[in-house]
Amino acid sequence: MYKIYLYDTETDNIGSGTLSSGYIQAELQNAAGQDVEIHISSVGGSAFDAIAIYDLLKKYPGKVTTYIDALAASAASIVAMGGQTVAMSKYALLMIHKPMVGSGGNADELLKDVQMLNVVQSRLAQIYMDKTGLDGVTVNSLINSVTWMTADQALDLGFIDQIEDYSQPITNSALIKKYTDSAPAIYQRCINKLLNTNTNMNIENKDLIEKTTSVLDKIMNFFKKVVNKQTVTDKGTLHHAGELDEGTEVYQDEDMTTPAAAECYTTSSGRKVAVKAGKVQSVTPADDPDADDDDDSDISDNLLISPRKRTDVQNRIRSIKAKLHAQNTLLAEAKAALDAANDRLNKTRDEIKNEIHSDFTPENSRRSNKAKTEPAPFFAPQTTLAKNAVKKAVSK
Repeated sequence: MYKIYLYDTETDNIGSGTLSSGYIQAELQNAAGQDVEIHISSVGGSAFDAIAIYDLLKKYPGKVTTYIDALAASAASIVAMGGQTVAMSKYALLMIHKPMVGSGGNADELLKDVQMLNVVQSRLAQIYMDKTGLDGVTVNSLINSVTWMTADQALDLGFIDQIEDYSQPITNSALIKKYTDSAPAIYQRCINKLLNTNTNMNIENKDLIEKTTSVLDKIMNFFKKVVNKQTVTDKGTLHHAGELDEGTEVYQDEDMTTPAAAECYTTSSGRKVAVKAGKVQSVTPADDPDADDDDDSDISDNLLISPRKRTDVQNRIRSIKAKLHAQNTLLAEAKAALDAANDRLNKTRDEIKNEIHSDFTPENSRRSNKAKTEPAPFFAPQTTLAKNAVKKAVSK
């Protein structure tokens, strides 16, 4: 195993001395195809030298493992991405940010610098995207925010493949690690999230199974909500996953926890859906001549119109009924509000007078100055125009 150390010195960082692309090229030639370990502890430096080192590592014929020993910041984070496997000390930090340039000049020259920096950032972002599998919007938001990551965060986001932990592994964690070390990085990240390295894994297998079951239940509930579909009917909205076919589970609520009542529902398209025990028993198409009779069955077969047109009329009526159901719910709420307002207006003068309290204290009066007004009635027209409008509305 050939080891190369990219550690900052008092004078050198990425791009100079023993951290330059020229030095790495010479070291890789000396390695002559052996497996290589690149150990990194750097605050960064030249973005262009970092890209050059990244390319050298990617083209190297042997296996390359990069280790973030303490810090891989700025350009050093690009070098770290060059390994086939990227490992990070549990105590280390990874930092990414926008590229910078120190220059001066007139407006045209500064504008060219801005354009150049944007192009450089797009190249750096592509390297992070290739490593993590994250989309461009996410990666650029991390870059723009100057993101510092711990080992756990870097593993969750996909910037690294494994964490170097020097403590003695505990029983269950060791067993799990044995069977997951060879798994692809994306699965290792999922396993890391599910198991949560902050959780004490030295527990009985029964407890571990219960924890895993709880996590899987939460995942299943989440995906049930994601695929939640809604069908408006004459008796309310049905919530379900997938298409509304025979055997589909249907629910009354958006969280899909309360099964729908056993009823025969008519959709806005005219289909009849029979539900029993929270599942669809049958779905009758709108144009089925054997469909169950309903309130629209009084349309006579003797009418001088074709069966096809008659079916269209029936379907339109069913659609209108489903929409009216939703509107009636809103009207009921509005009526309740109007009834409450009417009750207030019908109060006698004495009742209203008793509700009025004043905190006005005449000059030299012995009344307490602590009197407070009660909350004003929720609806109290003041002007003559407003009072007349209310009377007119109530009288209808």
